[in-house]
Amino acid sequence: MKEIKKDKIEEILRHLAAEFIVREATPASLITVTRVELSATVKVANIYFTTLPDSQQETAEKFLTRKGSEFMTYVKKHSKIGIVPHLRFQIDFGERNRQRLDEITGGMELDK
Repeated sequence: MKEIKKDKIEEILRHLAAEFIVREATPASLITVTRVELSATVKVANIYFTTLPDSQQETAEKFLTRKGSEFMTYVKKHSKIGIVPHLRFQIDFGERNRQRLDEITGGMELDK
């Protein structure tokens, strides 16, 4: 699959996931979709997210997993990407670690 098409599908899924979460989630926490990664076969899409406060991330993951089939229906209805990959929501620990490093360093750039 061409890289451009893969990037476009990832962006469409990221946008739709963000819209879906705004519509379905309670205001108990802020859930932010950070990125989407399609597998090489384009059969699986990992949707990464973070939460504020951090303590709500496991609750948010359970909520999003439970809403998975509803999100699949939402994607089919609101996109024209053809066959929708299997969608998995995952906590974005990489983003969480980056944010923690920013806190520790006070936002200053480190020499490489």
